[in-house]
Amino acid sequence: MSPCCCLALLALVSLTLAANPGVKVILTEKAIEYGKQIGMATLLKKLKTIHIPDMAGTQDLSPIGSVKYSLTEMNIVNLGLPQSDLTLVPGTGIRLSITNAFINLHGNWRVQYLSFIHDSGSFDLELSGLTITDSFAIQNDETGRPTVRSLSCEANVASASIEFHGGASWLYNLFSSFIDTALRGALQNQICPLLADSINDMNQQLKSLNILTKVDNYAEIDNAMVTSPSISKSSIDLGLKGEFYNIGKHQEPPFYPGPFSMPPLVNNMIYIGVSEFTANSAGFVYNNAGALSLRVTDEMIPQQSPIRLNTKAFGVFIPEIAKRFPDLMVELLVKTDKMPTISFQADNVTVQASSTMTAYAVQTNGTLSPLFILNMEGSVSARLKVTGAKLSGSTTLNKFEVALGTSYVGPFQVQSFENILIIALKAFVIPKINTRLEMGFPLPAIGKMELLNTNLQVLKDCMVIGTDVRFPS
Repeated sequence: MSPCCCLALLALVSLTLAANPGVKVILTEKAIEYGKQIGMATLLKKLKTIHIPDMAGTQDLSPIGSVKYSLTEMNIVNLGLPQSDLTLVPGTGIRLSITNAFINLHGNWRVQYLSFIHDSGSFDLELSGLTITDSFAIQNDETGRPTVRSLSCEANVASASIEFHGGASWLYNLFSSFIDTALRGALQNQICPLLADSINDMNQQLKSLNILTKVDNYAEIDNAMVTSPSISKSSIDLGLKGEFYNIGKHQEPPFYPGPFSMPPLVNNMIYIGVSEFTANSAGFVYNNAGALSLRVTDEMIPQQSPIRLNTKAFGVFIPEIAKRFPDLMVELLVKTDKMPTISFQADNVTVQASSTMTAYAVQTNGTLSPLFILNMEGSVSARLKVTGAKLSGSTTLNKFEVALGTSYVGPFQVQSFENILIIALKAFVIPKINTRLEMGFPLPAIGKMELLNTNLQVLKDCMVIGTDVRFPS
């Protein structure tokens, strides 16, 4: 195979791997129904803003000839959308259908005929059987945000009924049908442009979707869409990148998002599936930032603890320490030597970590003299929860193993340290990790969206968050 072919295949594989989302968001029929309620309320407000400009012209009416007319101060006094439906069109988007809608107008009329005869009054117009249909495509824009585009819009008024007040009834009865036709046309021509305005407003809201969100001083998460939404008869599925990055430095990790699936879920409006890739990209970022390092000093140990960080206490296990460094304090530096690995299994999240612990004697001038380095392997189980609009949790220690890496104070047995280190892990390291986890990581959100009835379950390869949502009015 030629080098060019190899490069082409590698590029194709990279594109295929990159297309897999790290986070999936599913909007169920409940979400579509809620969206319909919000959409209909918004559309009703839009339609009520229809402005019908004054109309004037000349019309030939038998038997009196040419009649000059004007229709002024026309306002909508009532509008209703009693029957509406919002359905998903698989592979395309959404179809809006409104039937039996009605609009009531009030305005003034004035006519002049035979050059010197004037007449005027008011009128009430009822337009009924209004139908509005529109189809919308849902895609992702160049920024990775969803966007909505109107494909086709039609508006039609089935019938009109006009009632005149004041003036000569024989006159306005002559051109009532003309006014019906003119006003029906004027209204029909404004409905689809107003729908387009509503779509523009919706897209402005979608632009507020948090694509790149700062998590803390170390990390930010990219939730851009990696593909256009997948639409079925009962749901809209969004694939998000769901990748953590160091702030200001978007370095890709040495692994790719793999495919993962979510079971059929319908009880909540929205389901968010978070893959192992997303979790491990967080571990990669925090490890690169040095955020997983911890310096432990004696001041951090509770006063009531019988174990102190000093050379006297360490000398009980390693006499050479007390001999070489009498009456000095000890500091411990714990840091990961590679990124932790996170895996999801049914009802369980496991974090495997490899780290080193370096012990130093603190000289009176502040200089740190290394004593020894221990290699540590361990795993923890994590309990996850959703608080507000953030994913948070806590960890407990599963297992812990220690081996001697380097000793600057001669050989010694590390088993005697293992129990002490386990105590230290439970007392200091795990609480520090839990403090960070309790702060939480932001979930994808639109504007001021609130999460309600939220639940979380851990499955193989992913965890799934189910929630209802509400947009404050």
